[in-house]
Amino acid sequence: IFHYSYASFFSSGHTNNWAVLVCTSRFWFNYRHVANSLSVYRSVKRLGIPDSHIVLMLADDMACNHRNPKPATVFSHKNMELNVYGDDVEVDYRGYEVTVENFLRVLTGRLPPSTPRSKRLLSDDRSNILIYLTGHGGNGFLKFQDSEEISNVELADAFEQMWQKRRYNELLFIIDTCQGASMYERFYSPNIMALASSQVGEDSLSHQPDLAIGVHLMDRYTFYLLEFLEDIHPASKANMNDLFKVCPKSQCVSTPGHRTDLFQRDPESVLITDFFGSVRKVEITTEVVNLTDPIEQVDESPANGEAREEMYSYVDQLPVSEIIHQKPKQKDWHPPDGFILGLWTLILLVFFKTYGVKHLKHIF
Repeated sequence: IFHYSYASFFSSGHTNNWAVLVCTSRFWFNYRHVANSLSVYRSVKRLGIPDSHIVLMLADDMACNHRNPKPATVFSHKNMELNVYGDDVEVDYRGYEVTVENFLRVLTGRLPPSTPRSKRLLSDDRSNILIYLTGHGGNGFLKFQDSEEISNVELADAFEQMWQKRRYNELLFIIDTCQGASMYERFYSPNIMALASSQVGEDSLSHQPDLAIGVHLMDRYTFYLLEFLEDIHPASKANMNDLFKVCPKSQCVSTPGHRTDLFQRDPESVLITDFFGSVRKVEITTEVVNLTDPIEQVDESPANGEAREEMYSYVDQLPVSEIIHQKPKQKDWHPPDGFILGLWTLILLVFFKTYGVKHLKHIF
């Protein structure tokens, strides 16, 4: 039996896990992007994160597409070996609900009061959050629905708002798209670790073409990520350094990247299950713990008496206008100076040439 003080128990790390999984692409030829998201969804559910803590956003319904030869299925491997759609998938945002605004509002918690709990990210300052994005992108942006896009600045500001509103303890950001590394270049909030399938100037390539379905089934990076996660179990000791080695350039063709300078812990000490699973730390004691008494704070001040510097701090939340960047309203069009005068001159010249001066009285 292990004996721990309840003060150290409450000062431990995260206490709950959340996942936000987003496919931003529509249309049948983007089948692989839906399969990417569902593959990660399948893995995090298998490792213990319940549907109540997963926000799944799919921009298209490939399972029910009339081109799908196997309705109600989405496969990630050739010969239809692995159905990642499963029997109990819960899609929270689908079709035209998957927009930049809804995505940012989910992250920041700025949702209408009528929004059901299943469409909310109800995280707190003890939450470890996995955010996975896949779709078509470029240098500094990710497209949504082929009609709008989110920039790396908007995404960075969203994470800053989450930090200021105490909506996460640690955050793992993964993106599988062309030039994916450009999306985490502007991050500036603490406790964020980021991974991308490709560097700036590189394409993220597809994988596993299937003749029966007629499209590629997955992207290369997520395919090898899924293979890696299939070997992870709740008691696994694999860490983030192992995740960084997933899909080397020899397999991905593109060059995967990662960023850890904002993260407070050594990646080697961060277990895969800290983000992809929902593993609870259980500490057993034979002593009676009185929860009505105030918890004593552990004194972490240095022995030399110097004031301990704050590694990070919270501030007041940003206004919504600073996090959801609305496109500027287009100004009303006004003709340039002299345009009206020139137009009337042209009309008079045409009239004189056609009818002569004697018909001028019909104008005035």
